[in-house]
Amino acid sequence: MFIVEDKGSAIALMCASLLFLGTWPALLTLLERRGRLPQHTYYSITNLLAAVLIALTLAQLGESKENMPNFFTQLSQDNWPSVLFAMAGGVVLSVGNLCTQYAWAYVGLSVTEVIVASMVVVIGTTVNYFLDNRINRADILFTGVACFLVAVILGTSVHSSNAADNKEKLSGSTNRYLDQAPLWGFGIVFFAGVCLSLFSPALNLATNDQWHTLKDGVPHLVVYTAFYFSISCFAVGTGLNILFLYRPMAGVPKSSFKAYLNDWDGRQWALLAGLLCGFGNGFQFMGGQAAGYAAADAVEVCSMDT
Repeated sequence: MFIVEDKGSAIALMCASLLFLGTWPALLTLLERRGRLPQHTYYSITNLLAAVLIALTLAQLGESKENMPNFFTQLSQDNWPSVLFAMAGGVVLSVGNLCTQYAWAYVGLSVTEVIVASMVVVIGTTVNYFLDNRINRADILFTGVACFLVAVILGTSVHSSNAADNKEKLSGSTNRYLDQAPLWGFGIVFFAGVCLSLFSPALNLATNDQWHTLKDGVPHLVVYTAFYFSISCFAVGTGLNILFLYRPMAGVPKSSFKAYLNDWDGRQWALLAGLLCGFGNGFQFMGGQAAGYAAADAVEVCSMDT
């Protein structure tokens, strides 16, 4: 299989991940601004497709090794504790991404992505630093983490200021939805940040087994076999998206599964967003094998460039 062993290659992969993970939210926002319903910007199927393509190609390159078996070899091994960690990561990824998408309607793309990305770096990087046995330099790593913590505070303050201005301008309005929107919005944003912060540590535990849940002699999951997270991400995303077709949030109109199937206006961009998200996640964790998951978490800053 293709193994990233030097930090130069790891940095190159994380730069590619930076580009991909910074682009897919902008594509979905563009679609929604053009009138496509949030429930119709479903992208999990191509997210799963990207994970499967990586597993069937890069994970099968070369000969299988005893401590790093190829993709098909690992599918038959007794590694269910690690598989469950990977699938748990997929659940929080799906819920976090969906919450982020709906938070855009309340507080806007820029504020949402700044706060969520900064929370992922602050929480996820800290957890991964200790899971990785502190292989990264703490003085450099946590200086960056402190900057992201400041970004969370500033992002919240900026939106609060803007909300106060809007409330003053709309002081004669009796729209209760507008009054409650900031509170709901920030609740969704912070919940999304917590969910997405747990995704990377779950994959770290799945591939490195720091809690020693595997039986003796069972190899750790390679980063490619952790595609299991994409399966659970797909299942949860599909279920929630169908629910929101009939019980939407953020004041958007109801829809139906039939209407979703018939709505092809802009669907190619939603599917492209899924591919970018899938390959971005894959490249991030391939780089994390060599540079450490704490360092790989830093690519979440890409959302601030969206």
